[in-house]
Amino acid sequence: MAFSSSIAVRELPLFPLPEVVLFPGRPLPLHIFEYRYRIMMNTIMESDRRFGVLMFDPVQGKTSAVGCCAEIIHFQRLPDDRMKILTLGQQRFRVLEYVREKPYRVGLVEWIQDHPTEKDVRPLAAEVEQQLRDVVRLSAKLTDQNIELPEDIPTLPIELSYWVASNLYGVASEQQAMLEMQDTATRLEREVEILTSTRNHLAARTVLKDALK
Repeated sequence: MAFSSSIAVRELPLFPLPEVVLFPGRPLPLHIFEYRYRIMMNTIMESDRRFGVLMFDPVQGKTSAVGCCAEIIHFQRLPDDRMKILTLGQQRFRVLEYVREKPYRVGLVEWIQDHPTEKDVRPLAAEVEQQLRDVVRLSAKLTDQNIELPEDIPTLPIELSYWVASNLYGVASEQQAMLEMQDTATRLEREVEILTSTRNHLAARTVLKDALK
Protein backbone atom coordinates (compact mmCIF):
# COMPACT_ATOMS: atom_id res chain seq x y z
CA MET A 1 0.00 0.00 0.00
CA ALA A 2 1.48 3.35 -1.01
CA PHE A 3 2.06 5.86 1.76
CA SER A 4 -0.21 8.88 1.94
CA SER A 5 -0.90 11.34 4.71
CA SER A 6 -4.60 10.98 3.89
CA ILE A 7 -4.59 7.29 4.85
CA ALA A 8 -5.62 6.99 8.48
CA VAL A 9 -4.67 3.32 8.93
CA ARG A 10 -2.18 1.04 7.18
CA GLU A 11 -0.03 -2.03 7.69
CA LEU A 12 3.58 -1.22 8.53
CA PRO A 13 6.66 -3.44 9.03
CA LEU A 14 7.97 -2.81 12.55
CA PHE A 15 11.54 -2.57 13.79
CA PRO A 16 11.96 -2.52 17.60
CA LEU A 17 15.17 -0.92 18.89
CA PRO A 18 16.44 -1.10 22.49
CA GLU A 19 16.14 2.34 24.13
CA VAL A 20 16.06 4.20 20.79
CA VAL A 21 13.31 6.73 20.08
CA LEU A 22 12.99 8.20 16.59
CA PHE A 23 11.33 11.60 16.09
CA PRO A 24 9.86 13.17 12.95
CA GLY A 25 12.47 14.97 10.87
CA ARG A 26 15.41 13.36 12.66
CA PRO A 27 17.99 11.02 11.04
CA LEU A 28 18.63 7.48 12.25
CA PRO A 29 21.53 5.40 10.84
CA LEU A 30 21.14 1.63 11.20
CA HIS A 31 23.34 -1.41 10.69
CA ILE A 32 21.14 -4.33 9.59
CA PHE A 33 22.60 -7.77 10.25
CA GLU A 34 19.83 -10.04 11.61
CA TYR A 35 18.44 -12.32 8.90
CA ARG A 36 14.77 -11.39 9.50
CA TYR A 37 15.52 -7.68 9.26
CA ARG A 38 17.59 -8.19 6.12
CA ILE A 39 14.45 -9.78 4.65
CA MET A 40 12.42 -6.81 5.89
CA MET A 41 14.73 -4.24 4.33
CA ASN A 42 14.89 -6.08 1.00
CA THR A 43 11.08 -6.13 0.93
CA ILE A 44 10.83 -2.46 1.93
CA MET A 45 13.28 -1.40 -0.76
CA GLU A 46 10.90 -2.86 -3.36
CA SER A 47 7.96 -0.81 -2.04
CA ASP A 48 7.85 2.62 -0.39
CA ARG A 49 11.06 2.38 1.69
CA ARG A 50 9.15 2.94 4.94
CA PHE A 51 8.93 1.00 8.21
CA GLY A 52 8.05 1.74 11.81
CA VAL A 53 10.61 2.22 14.59
CA LEU A 54 9.43 1.30 18.09
CA MET A 55 11.35 1.70 21.34
CA PHE A 56 11.97 -1.60 23.13
CA ASP A 57 12.51 -1.45 26.90
CA PRO A 58 14.95 -4.29 27.74
CA VAL A 59 14.32 -3.92 31.48
CA GLN A 60 10.56 -4.35 31.26
CA GLY A 61 10.74 -6.52 28.14
CA LYS A 62 8.08 -4.40 26.47
CA THR A 63 7.80 -2.70 23.09
CA SER A 64 6.13 0.71 23.00
CA ALA A 65 2.81 1.09 21.20
CA VAL A 66 3.70 4.51 19.78
CA GLY A 67 6.56 4.93 17.34
CA CYS A 68 7.77 6.88 14.34
CA CYS A 69 7.77 5.90 10.68
CA ALA A 70 11.25 5.83 9.13
CA GLU A 71 12.02 6.33 5.45
CA ILE A 72 15.21 4.88 3.97
CA ILE A 73 17.08 7.71 2.24
CA HIS A 74 20.44 5.96 1.74
CA PHE A 75 21.20 2.26 1.37
CA GLN A 76 24.52 0.40 1.25
CA ARG A 77 24.73 -3.36 0.86
CA LEU A 78 27.87 -4.92 2.39
CA PRO A 79 29.63 -7.99 0.92
CA ASP A 80 28.19 -10.47 3.47
CA ASP A 81 24.62 -9.21 2.86
CA ARG A 82 24.61 -6.96 5.90
CA MET A 83 23.31 -3.47 5.20
CA LYS A 84 23.98 0.07 6.28
CA ILE A 85 21.02 2.37 5.91
CA LEU A 86 20.27 5.97 6.75
CA THR A 87 16.66 6.74 7.59
CA LEU A 88 14.70 9.90 8.30
CA GLY A 89 11.79 10.09 10.75
CA GLN A 90 8.38 10.80 9.23
CA GLN A 91 4.93 10.60 10.88
CA ARG A 92 4.26 9.20 14.32
CA PHE A 93 1.94 6.22 14.66
CA ARG A 94 0.15 4.06 17.21
CA VAL A 95 0.01 0.26 16.82
CA LEU A 96 -3.59 -0.92 16.83
CA GLU A 97 -2.78 -4.62 16.49
CA TYR A 98 -0.10 -6.97 15.24
CA VAL A 99 -1.14 -8.71 12.03
CA ARG A 100 1.97 -10.85 11.54
CA GLU A 101 4.92 -11.96 13.67
CA LYS A 102 7.18 -13.83 11.21
CA PRO A 103 9.63 -13.47 9.59
CA TYR A 104 9.30 -9.97 11.07
CA ARG A 105 6.55 -8.14 12.90
CA VAL A 106 3.93 -6.21 10.95
CA GLY A 107 1.38 -4.00 12.64
CA LEU A 108 -1.82 -2.25 11.73
CA VAL A 109 -1.12 1.36 12.68
CA GLU A 110 -2.90 4.69 12.79
CA TRP A 111 -1.11 8.00 12.27
CA ILE A 112 -1.10 10.48 15.13
CA GLN A 113 -0.17 14.15 15.29
CA ASP A 114 -0.29 17.06 17.70
CA HIS A 115 -3.76 18.46 18.30
CA PRO A 116 -4.43 21.91 16.82
CA THR A 117 -4.34 24.70 19.41
CA GLU A 118 -5.17 28.39 19.46
CA LYS A 119 -2.43 28.97 22.03
CA ASP A 120 0.64 30.82 20.74
CA VAL A 121 3.51 28.45 21.53
CA ARG A 122 6.23 30.67 20.02
CA PRO A 123 7.18 32.22 23.41
CA LEU A 124 7.61 28.69 24.81
CA ALA A 125 9.77 27.73 21.85
CA ALA A 126 11.89 30.86 22.38
CA GLU A 127 12.35 29.93 26.04
CA VAL A 128 13.41 26.40 25.10
CA GLU A 129 15.97 27.77 22.66
CA GLN A 130 17.35 30.23 25.22
CA GLN A 131 17.68 27.53 27.89
CA LEU A 132 19.38 25.32 25.32
CA ARG A 133 21.90 28.03 24.49
CA ASP A 134 22.59 28.56 28.21
CA VAL A 135 23.20 24.83 28.68
CA VAL A 136 25.63 24.74 25.74
CA ARG A 137 27.44 27.88 26.95
CA LEU A 138 27.84 26.52 30.49
CA SER A 139 28.90 23.09 29.22
CA ALA A 140 31.60 24.73 27.10
CA LYS A 141 32.83 26.77 30.06
CA LEU A 142 32.81 23.79 32.40
CA THR A 143 34.72 21.50 30.04
CA ASP A 144 36.96 24.16 28.48
CA GLN A 145 35.77 23.03 25.06
CA ASN A 146 34.42 24.88 22.07
CA ILE A 147 30.81 23.64 22.01
CA GLU A 148 28.32 25.31 19.69
CA LEU A 149 24.77 24.63 18.60
CA PRO A 150 24.30 23.73 14.95
CA GLU A 151 23.13 26.57 12.74
CA ASP A 152 20.18 24.63 11.35
CA ILE A 153 18.15 24.28 14.55
CA PRO A 154 14.46 24.22 13.57
CA THR A 155 12.55 27.46 14.07
CA LEU A 156 9.00 26.10 14.01
CA PRO A 157 7.88 25.20 17.57
CA ILE A 158 6.78 21.63 16.81
CA GLU A 159 9.97 20.85 14.86
CA LEU A 160 12.08 22.43 17.60
CA SER A 161 10.31 20.28 20.21
CA TYR A 162 11.21 17.13 18.23
CA TRP A 163 14.81 18.29 17.74
CA VAL A 164 15.35 18.95 21.46
CA ALA A 165 13.66 15.69 22.49
CA SER A 166 15.81 13.70 20.07
CA ASN A 167 18.97 15.15 21.65
CA LEU A 168 18.13 14.18 25.23
CA TYR A 169 20.63 11.35 25.49
CA GLY A 170 20.33 8.51 27.96
CA VAL A 171 16.69 9.08 28.88
CA ALA A 172 14.78 6.86 26.46
CA SER A 173 11.69 6.65 28.69
CA GLU A 174 11.50 10.46 28.83
CA GLN A 175 11.93 10.64 25.07
CA GLN A 176 9.19 8.06 24.59
CA ALA A 177 6.82 10.09 26.77
CA MET A 178 7.51 13.16 24.61
CA LEU A 179 6.98 11.17 21.41
CA GLU A 180 3.57 10.10 22.70
CA MET A 181 2.50 13.65 23.64
CA GLN A 182 -0.01 15.13 21.21
CA ASP A 183 0.29 18.70 22.43
CA THR A 184 3.20 20.88 21.30
CA ALA A 185 2.94 23.20 24.31
CA THR A 186 3.09 20.29 26.77
CA ARG A 187 6.20 18.91 25.06
CA LEU A 188 7.91 22.32 25.07
CA GLU A 189 6.97 22.91 28.73
CA ARG A 190 8.56 19.60 29.71
CA GLU A 191 11.69 20.52 27.78
CA VAL A 192 11.86 23.87 29.59
CA GLU A 193 11.77 21.95 32.89
CA ILE A 194 14.55 19.57 31.84
CA LEU A 195 16.77 22.28 30.35
CA THR A 196 16.26 24.61 33.33
CA SER A 197 17.26 21.84 35.74
CA THR A 198 20.32 21.03 33.61
CA ARG A 199 21.28 24.70 33.34
CA ASN A 200 21.01 25.21 37.11
CA HIS A 201 23.12 22.11 37.75
CA LEU A 202 25.79 23.27 35.30
CA ALA A 203 25.75 26.81 36.72
CA ALA A 204 26.36 25.48 40.23
CA ARG A 205 29.25 23.33 39.01
CA THR A 206 30.70 26.30 37.12
CA VAL A 207 30.59 28.48 40.25
CA LEU A 208 32.35 25.73 42.21
CA LYS A 209 34.98 25.35 39.51
CA ASP A 210 35.66 29.11 39.50
CA ALA A 211 35.90 29.13 43.30
CA LEU A 212 38.50 26.39 43.29
CA LYS A 213 40.77 28.15 40.83
